[in-house]
Amino acid sequence: MKGGNIIRVKGGHLSIAMVVLMFTTILLWGWDKSYFASFLPLTRQQYMIPLSEYVVAVSNSSSTPKDEMVKSENKMKGRSNNTNEKEQPGKGSDYFDADSISKPTPISKVCNYAKGRWVEDNRRPWYSGLGCKQWLSIMWACRLTKRKDFSYEGYRWQPENCYMPEFERSSFLRRMQNKTLAFIGDSLGRQQFQSLMCMLTGGEESPEVEDVGKEYGLAKAPGARRPDGWVYRFPDTNTTILYYWSASLSDLEPINRTDPATNIAMHLDQPPAFMRKFLHEFNVLVLNTGHHWNRGKLEANRWVMYVDGKPVEEKKPLDMGKAKNLTVYSIAKWLDSQLPRHRRNLKVFFRTISPRHFFNGDWNTGGSCDNMIPMSGGSEVVQDGSSDIVVESALKGTKVKILDITAISQLRDEGHVSRYTRRAILNTSDCLHWCLPGIPDTWNELLLAQI
Repeated sequence: MKGGNIIRVKGGHLSIAMVVLMFTTILLWGWDKSYFASFLPLTRQQYMIPLSEYVVAVSNSSSTPKDEMVKSENKMKGRSNNTNEKEQPGKGSDYFDADSISKPTPISKVCNYAKGRWVEDNRRPWYSGLGCKQWLSIMWACRLTKRKDFSYEGYRWQPENCYMPEFERSSFLRRMQNKTLAFIGDSLGRQQFQSLMCMLTGGEESPEVEDVGKEYGLAKAPGARRPDGWVYRFPDTNTTILYYWSASLSDLEPINRTDPATNIAMHLDQPPAFMRKFLHEFNVLVLNTGHHWNRGKLEANRWVMYVDGKPVEEKKPLDMGKAKNLTVYSIAKWLDSQLPRHRRNLKVFFRTISPRHFFNGDWNTGGSCDNMIPMSGGSEVVQDGSSDIVVESALKGTKVKILDITAISQLRDEGHVSRYTRRAILNTSDCLHWCLPGIPDTWNELLLAQI
């Protein structure tokens, strides 16, 4: 009897469970199925990827790169011809489903910023050529000369297949909080430094920006025209911007320190002493050299080339091109050896050479660059490699990055100071340096996009 009662109890429980199950099934069947479906996208939000963090690779099909980019962007944004693809709720068109593509490639791995075209942009320049007197050398402020045409200011560089963020000074200063960006190079490096200072201040007087050159030993020496460099700090973010003059990127050492007129040993295989001393202070380093590698400059500066601590021209002259190549390769190799031990996660960029545009002569033989029409020789760069073969080759196999500005600047001969130079030397033109605002602003945009 007890066993029969147990069976009856279990059977009752089973009957109740079956009734509950049937009732629940009927309830679910009658419910609006979209109620539950509306929760499904929420379980996938962790796989949503911001579109701005990736670039679109160019297809090898017969369609143009532009067509492929448009089709790829439409697919990413959920606007493809596949009617089953729906935009994820609450994310908008700036997001796409990671399942819709395979292994997206980050910008830093595929982007060639030097391949693209110049396009008009009425938002340029980033600062006034009539202002920025606190940072900009008057000899490069073309708005203060007799030049009448300034159309060269109204263009921006558009890489072919890269996302290039818009420059925004407060955003950059926040990204560089408690960090130091250093330029080391010649007068073209100084132009890039002055350009960045104008961009970061909007060309406005900024008394809050501190001159901290003394921290780096960059005070003007007695009798000198200028110091060997400048260093400024933005106190709100503790961001430091530095420039140090080293036209050859070689270490310079007086042969006889007691003789003011002594020759200078130019060590082709050694980096500048300033760089060796302060490298640990830098977070971003931008190098350049190029236009001082000629006999005239060496003789004017009393530079004598040395390798392995010995003069190299005692028996026969050294080709200047080979001397420059030796220095570029040496400094790239040295920096590559320093990067793994750098506690500040240093990023080093070697800027390629800035092109000259002297026509019908050189700077001292009547050469000029009088063209005022933007991109009269074309507006697009289609090559994949750099026009500066020396720098490109020296950086291969190293962690030093290339800042390739040569080909894009070659298209902008109308942007030079030209015959409006303030030096007022008869029949001379400056077809080496650029007007500011101008082309060096774009070099900085390319730099900031890659930091």
